[in-house]
Amino acid sequence: MNKSDVFPQDFLWGGAIAANQAEGAWQEDGKGWSVADINRFCPDSPLRALSNKEMDTATIRELMADTESIFPKRNAIDFYHHYLKDLQLMADMGLKTFRTSISWARVFPRGDETEPNPAALAWYDRLISAICDCGMQPMITLSHYEMPLTLALEYNGWSDRRVIDFFVRFASVCLQRYQHQVKYWIPVNQINLIRYESFNHLGIPEDTVTDLRQAKYQAVHHEMVASAKIKQFATALNPALQVGMMLYCDYAYPATTDPQDVLATLQRNQMEYYFADVLLRGKYPGYALRYFSDRNIAIEITAEDQQALSHTADFMSFSYYYTTISDRHIGASETKNCRANPLLPENPWGWAVDPTGLRTVLNEYWGRWQKPVMITENGIGCFDTIEQGQIKDDYRIAFLKAHLLAVQQAINDGVPVLGYYLWSPIDIVSCSSSQMEKRYGLIYVDLDDYGNGSGQRICKQSYFWYQQVIASHGATLNESP
Repeated sequence: MNKSDVFPQDFLWGGAIAANQAEGAWQEDGKGWSVADINRFCPDSPLRALSNKEMDTATIRELMADTESIFPKRNAIDFYHHYLKDLQLMADMGLKTFRTSISWARVFPRGDETEPNPAALAWYDRLISAICDCGMQPMITLSHYEMPLTLALEYNGWSDRRVIDFFVRFASVCLQRYQHQVKYWIPVNQINLIRYESFNHLGIPEDTVTDLRQAKYQAVHHEMVASAKIKQFATALNPALQVGMMLYCDYAYPATTDPQDVLATLQRNQMEYYFADVLLRGKYPGYALRYFSDRNIAIEITAEDQQALSHTADFMSFSYYYTTISDRHIGASETKNCRANPLLPENPWGWAVDPTGLRTVLNEYWGRWQKPVMITENGIGCFDTIEQGQIKDDYRIAFLKAHLLAVQQAINDGVPVLGYYLWSPIDIVSCSSSQMEKRYGLIYVDLDDYGNGSGQRICKQSYFWYQQVIASHGATLNESP
């Protein structure tokens, strides 16, 4: 067998979920309200969910008082009570590592307390120990759309500088407690995703600030400062800890070879990269400062902030789902600066399937930042059908195979890819549409969009396929079907 046909022996074959999309138990053991708890399922909407891009205080309070609508993330798949069996299924699949988040609103129900919720920490003690007992290395995300809702209502979310200290306090508790079990940490999930997941990410009610765009960029600056302070704390606590950063891969190709389209797309992509430039290089790049100056966006960057940002992340990670195209006409848009690529097939939700793009961005990211890389989310949402007790999901296998082969080629290109986390090893509630029927998992969960079903877990055809891929270190990817 050719050496290039297999992945490195220490490659991290993983799977990823988020607490808010899996745990449920939304009011159990003292958990507080989180921004995810007001994500309402809307069956009559094309998006199937109340838009969570922006939110005002009246709507927030209306949703908190709503006892009639469906809020799928509140109960999710009840991972809170099924985690032992679910983790065993993942271990039996062969996963070497498992990524999940610690819910900020579970550990600090309001977000501004000085002491954590002991019942929450006791549950995460059991969870993380179970992950390790199953032979999987935990990776923990500290902010994955689980901000305590109190911080949105009383502090305007991340736009308030005080939230930096609240988040660092939460992170410090987690790092101190789990430093000997958890090596890899990501402070903020998809830190650049401030357009599609605005309120879920930053927690800023749009009616509480005079300039929402200004507030968003100030808020994400506060997140980056907090992330750097967490890295500083982790290094002092235990030098073996690895604190990374995570992008949402929002990569666009130029729509044409017109130089103006190429430049506009480059500039558009740069403003998705600048977050990583700050966290991996330690300062704001010139193109971002010009972008802010041209638009009269004034970010407060203190001397203390600059010092904190010098504590750069150990690795870069990213989620990869699809690519788009852009041009000089839409590239600078604040709302919609890309469009679908007509040359690519799409999944049922209109997301392009582009495995070659994954190899492209892996090479580009390594060339740009020269830091080890992890793919912390990759997968495809599809409708699955049970036939005679089985789920034959050839479409998911084809998607994962093509993308893993792209990863293999990037490794052969010299990119140090440490690991690959499929999204998701088990069906969970969709982040964007609050659906169960938009299924990503290799393990089926018998629940529908309305929460009906037995909750039974069934291994799909893709489960057994991925089991063979991991056992062969990827060699089976190169075999003919």
